[in-house]
Amino acid sequence: MSISTPGGPERRPTVVSTGKKPAAGRPAAADKPSGGKAGAGKGTPRQTPGGKGRKPIAPVKVSQGRAWGPIALFVAVGVLAAGIIGYGAYAAIQGSKPWDKRADAISGIVDYRKKDKSLVEGGKHQPGPIKYDVLPPVAGPHNQAWQNCMGDVYDAPIANEHAVHSLEHGTVWITYRPDLPADQVAKLKAKVQGKDKLMLSPFEGLDKPISLQAWGFQLKVDNADDSRIDDFIKTLRVNASVEGPNANCAQGVTATGTTPRDNLGQQMPEQPTQ
Repeated sequence: MSISTPGGPERRPTVVSTGKKPAAGRPAAADKPSGGKAGAGKGTPRQTPGGKGRKPIAPVKVSQGRAWGPIALFVAVGVLAAGIIGYGAYAAIQGSKPWDKRADAISGIVDYRKKDKSLVEGGKHQPGPIKYDVLPPVAGPHNQAWQNCMGDVYDAPIANEHAVHSLEHGTVWITYRPDLPADQVAKLKAKVQGKDKLMLSPFEGLDKPISLQAWGFQLKVDNADDSRIDDFIKTLRVNASVEGPNANCAQGVTATGTTPRDNLGQQMPEQPTQ
């Protein structure tokens, strides 16, 4: 027997036990699954207030990594381009400097124009042998005859007194120890041979394998592959002349030997410049 509770028929009726056992094969009211629908149980997904089930789990994305090859190539090209542009700018700045400033920038160069101004005064001609404090000499008194300096390569020592006069005319004089390896001498010859206002000769007693002289400047290096040799030639050849760019280098002394040709006091007339 059921009794309606206050509140009307919409309220769920309260079941009052009558003390009778349920008929065989019929489940008791309390055994009915909650919700009134058969089949509802633990296996049914929990419903959310919106009536939807759980959100599906998003699949995990596996990163394939960056393509480092193209990136490295791009960076390398950028660095190379920046280096080329930077060197071009540096070379342009260096090239615009006065030649004496560029000479001072050569590592290891000795500028006797700053150390001894009286030494680099030109036009001091005197006959006979002359004693030089700097060897190979870079400036100072000298004979009236100059050594031929039209890219001449001498296979024996030459007179300092003639060589210094060649320096006054804007020549770069390259000297080397007589025992310098033949391949090194060949490289020096290639820099000098046939080029105006350059000359090459061996020199006894050098404290370095190779020594370069221009009027008032000197640079000593260990081998013919040193890039400073080319810097020295490019910067000081002709520029270091105290007689102007047209000072003559031809019609000079071509003989070797350390004794000057006017050693007996016979004055050789100064030859005209071209």
